[in-house]
Amino acid sequence: MIIVSDTSALGNLAIVDQLNLLQDLYSTVIIPDMVAQEISNATSPRIRAILNLEWVQIQHIKNQPMVDALQQNSNLDPGESHAIVLAIEQQADELLIDERRGRREATKLGISIIGILGVLILAKRRGLILQVQPILDALIEEAGFRVSPQLYTQVLSQAGER
Repeated sequence: MIIVSDTSALGNLAIVDQLNLLQDLYSTVIIPDMVAQEISNATSPRIRAILNLEWVQIQHIKNQPMVDALQQNSNLDPGESHAIVLAIEQQADELLIDERRGRREATKLGISIIGILGVLILAKRRGLILQVQPILDALIEEAGFRVSPQLYTQVLSQAGER
């Protein structure tokens, strides 16, 4: 299974020390070189350490005009637009992305998406974690991950924790 990721999803999982879930679920995660650059510029050593993981592969995108169009027309940041284009170029099975605008554009382009919350639910279903709630709470408290009260309840319900 091929999964491409944007910056924030990896960074947030790194902050709460849950990157291993991606390796366990997908074996390899592909990131565009722009995402690698954003990660290398992060202030957190935990986030910068992502680039040292053997199972994270960096790829260069080929379709720069599509990246430019996504940034101009959809107001996406460089990491999001590069990740979307790389997902198309790699014919990825999924794109790991959490930002609403990026998810909307990826869906319009026919890309299957998953976010951190989906990763947590999947990890629980596969027996990789015992509970979603402690990780979700850590994401909110430590990484500043924003989740509406309704989505919080929905995720815990899907995980069988409510």
